[in-house]
Amino acid sequence: MDTYKKGRGNLIPEEDEVQFIEKVVHINRVAKVVKGGRRFSFSAIVVVGDGKGMVGGGLGKAHEVPEAIRKGAEKAKKDMKAVSIIKGTLPHQIIGKWGAGSVLLKPASAGTGVIAGGAVRAVLEAVGVQNILTKCLGSHNPHNLVRATIQGLQSLRDPEEIARRRGKRVEELLS
Repeated sequence: MDTYKKGRGNLIPEEDEVQFIEKVVHINRVAKVVKGGRRFSFSAIVVVGDGKGMVGGGLGKAHEVPEAIRKGAEKAKKDMKAVSIIKGTLPHQIIGKWGAGSVLLKPASAGTGVIAGGAVRAVLEAVGVQNILTKCLGSHNPHNLVRATIQGLQSLRDPEEIARRRGKRVEELLS
């Protein structure tokens, strides 16, 4: 955690010391109808993670695809959040919700792999989860699925944190 600096409530990685996993989830071509015809531009959903428990998502818009991806990656880096991962999977099952999209995230045993669809898979691979089962509930809109997955991952709590909050030892919780 020493390669991150504090900024605007989030942990912002210092560029030169961290290798990022950058995944483009979805690129959408949008048209604006004007007097002379149509003006096309692009929006790109990008997920950025360090593979060690940090992940962020961003939406970039521009007239060219590479510029939209660059803007989305910049926003994703500013939006990075810490996630609790234990032995390559999650500490417990959780449902992440954003808009009409919901994602069920379920821990899996070693060797299972990442069983997830496109948008959810991109987030989980960027954060560094190796074994997980997922199910998309409700909307399959990639914007909502990325946000729902990040929201679900962010609300995870590890056993040490729960034990500390309850004023107990981890052994007492697990027994």
